[in-house]
Amino acid sequence: MTRTHPPAPRLPRLIQTVLHTTRHDRFLAAQRRRFGDVFSVRLAPPYPARTVIFSRPAHIREIFAADPAQLHAGAAYRELAMIMGEHSVLVTDGAAHARARRLLMPAFTGPALQGYRSLIAEITAAQVERWAEGTVEPILHRMEELTLEVITRVILGVTDAQRRSELIPKLRRITGAGPAVLLGWKWRPLRHFGPWRRLGAALTDLDGLLYAEIARRRARPDADPHADVLARLLVAGSGDAAATEPLSDAELRDQLVTLLLAGHETTASALSWALHELAAAPRIQDRARLAARDGDDVYLEAVLKEALRHRMVIGRVQRQPSRDMTIGGVRLRRGTRVSASIVLAHQNPAEHPEPGRFRPDRFLDGGVAPNTWLPFGGGARRCVGAGFALMEGTVVLRAVLTRYRLTLPGPPERGRVRNITNVPARAARVLITGLAPD
Repeated sequence: MTRTHPPAPRLPRLIQTVLHTTRHDRFLAAQRRRFGDVFSVRLAPPYPARTVIFSRPAHIREIFAADPAQLHAGAAYRELAMIMGEHSVLVTDGAAHARARRLLMPAFTGPALQGYRSLIAEITAAQVERWAEGTVEPILHRMEELTLEVITRVILGVTDAQRRSELIPKLRRITGAGPAVLLGWKWRPLRHFGPWRRLGAALTDLDGLLYAEIARRRARPDADPHADVLARLLVAGSGDAAATEPLSDAELRDQLVTLLLAGHETTASALSWALHELAAAPRIQDRARLAARDGDDVYLEAVLKEALRHRMVIGRVQRQPSRDMTIGGVRLRRGTRVSASIVLAHQNPAEHPEPGRFRPDRFLDGGVAPNTWLPFGGGARRCVGAGFALMEGTVVLRAVLTRYRLTLPGPPERGRVRNITNVPARAARVLITGLAPD
């Protein structure tokens, strides 16, 4: 028997929108305690009026296995088109999304990732060696500096210090925008004032820099087509014109902005939480250090995966039905927002015993079932950069752990929402101590 309109809190829409945006984990946990595994939230524009929240693995499996033509992902993220662009792989559906994904994927295959690994290790070593021993470092800021350099050099191939100095402040301005700025960006009159005007200027400047870089690279047809992600995207499709056309400048701009913003912000937050949790758990840190010295990427990846489970960087995966359909016994009308809750799935004790504990071993013993760990989404829309993020994370963890011991100088930090990601509220402040010689 189907149900319609799962129960929702009776708070005003505006209050629910604020709580859903800024206190996402606590707000949803309270609703699950009250209503169970399936419930609704009622939100104010620019969000749809009703969002149905699912967190049970069987329901999440239904969402990920649904026909993409009937359960759209791009439509559920249309607000991001204002920043990412109309061609972004995040906001397109159907043939446009399939084409974009087909052209992006070769830049993130296993052999491509191995080609980026040595550059990431070089960048990481140079940055980590500059940390001051015996001081408390804001790890979030250090990770932002690191991932920005990685993303500009690996994605864009920008090695010139002057061009990087022009590019990086624009990216920081955009990724540093708070939820209120992003929500307000929909209303054009606001773009003439304060933080919205500054965000618009940063986007305009970023577009100018990216189009100049694309033109510069198109003028060098003899360059290495495998040197970086942009090089691979410039030649994507050129050898199989019958199947698809190469990316236009506008399409390249939108995919590059997506990779630059999503790849930098989420990875910096994930690494900050991973190092914060290691600092809070000396025994796990010692085991991770041994793995770093022994080249045990499996354990280092488990540390990163557990950080992504325990401290969710993104709180939800969204979809939007293009017709009336049923998920989890709930009849959903066309246009209803569907949310597979990463927060609730990762906090479910039935699937993740002792969910409040940081325990990387859970990813080594086969105890994490499908559709219960969701930081990269799933199904046909699984993040194309998932392998890149995990590879980069293991490289960074090895560089840090083989040089320093980490200690929390105070109580563990809570998270806060910045942009659309969950970051440490006080920048993951960690005491850095040099390791004694073996």
